[in-house]
Amino acid sequence: MKIIKDSVHDHIAVDGVARDLVDTPAVQRLRRISQLGTVSLVYPSANHTRFEHSLGVYHIACEALDHLGIEGVQSQRVQAAALLHDVGHGPFSHNLESLTHRRTGRYHDDVHDLLTDGAVGDVLRNHDLDPDTIADLVAGDGRFGQLVSGELDVDRMDYLVRDAHHTGVPYGTIDHGRLIRELVFVDDELVLDEGNVQTAESLLVARALMNPTVYSHSVARIGKAMLRRAAERLLDTPTTDTDAAALQRMDDYDLIVALRSCAATSEFSRRLDERDLFKRAVWAEIDDVPGGVIEADHESIRDFEREIADRAGVDPERVILDVPSRPSMTESSSRVMVNGEMRRLGQQSPLVEALRGAQYSQWRLGVYSPSTVREAVGHAAVSVLGLDIDGALVSEVRNGLDTTLDQFTDQA
Repeated sequence: MKIIKDSVHDHIAVDGVARDLVDTPAVQRLRRISQLGTVSLVYPSANHTRFEHSLGVYHIACEALDHLGIEGVQSQRVQAAALLHDVGHGPFSHNLESLTHRRTGRYHDDVHDLLTDGAVGDVLRNHDLDPDTIADLVAGDGRFGQLVSGELDVDRMDYLVRDAHHTGVPYGTIDHGRLIRELVFVDDELVLDEGNVQTAESLLVARALMNPTVYSHSVARIGKAMLRRAAERLLDTPTTDTDAAALQRMDDYDLIVALRSCAATSEFSRRLDERDLFKRAVWAEIDDVPGGVIEADHESIRDFEREIADRAGVDPERVILDVPSRPSMTESSSRVMVNGEMRRLGQQSPLVEALRGAQYSQWRLGVYSPSTVREAVGHAAVSVLGLDIDGALVSEVRNGLDTTLDQFTDQA
């Protein structure tokens, strides 16, 4: 048994198959993958990694398994899946996942090949565990996959608390001990036991508050968009040997070196290194944005960027259009027992609709450019995108004021 001191859970006991998996190259690589990517540009202490998060998920999984009375081989499978659930992440975690998925068709939880080959596969087979079964659990398949990846999974029980701890933002603080103690299986569905609507709501509220404050903070989004643009240029540069599959297996440091070493990406790399980021030229609410822009695919977004740049008279590489997906709240489908009946949280909790409304009001389309050209880019973007902003207004509360586009470009 190995005892590891953790900043969130104090002491984590790692034993059995997990003890042997910890020292495999695939798991050790997670030491070099930042948990929150570009969020550290906003919160300097947010430098924790996928490695420590994976240990935390394993720890909470062990507690959940004990509570649910799951033992033997099934317990070992879930423990292995919990520790390995993030080995498919590329550099800077989720920041580049949309780019690599477009080119490889794989998300980070598609880990069948990673678990079958190499040291991880050897360890699993040495413990009489089938790698494909573990990969299915990582993807959230089956009864026990819900523990690893689902609405009440141990993944978010760790990352909310861990991210709150390392950013210093208290909104992610949840009572994960209570959540674990109230988990039950009903007809193969993982639910919270009777009397725990508020317990489920706490998870929902924590995620809803952390999203705008941490995960979708405007500076983190700008850094993410610039990193994504730089990585895309790296993949499109014929003189490099990097393809999307190779990019997925890089760690943060590999990618930083690659971006610094490539002439086509060195300026983006310098800006990220020095935090000389693009600025917001437009920051528009969802009601001001045509549906055709919100639903636009990657190539259409690039076409919009080129048209904005042409109208503003700037290099297309100096314009980035950042269009988030429509607001969603998957946690609202968490199931709770109410009066002996299994119900979705969204049906039972009046908070859900309020939080959906908050998500809707927090949604923003961003257009980013260097500060020297952002006024021209902002006006061009309003015209090209057909933003329904009266008098070129960009709805943004800053120091308690609604600002116009002209005023906003002087402040942001």
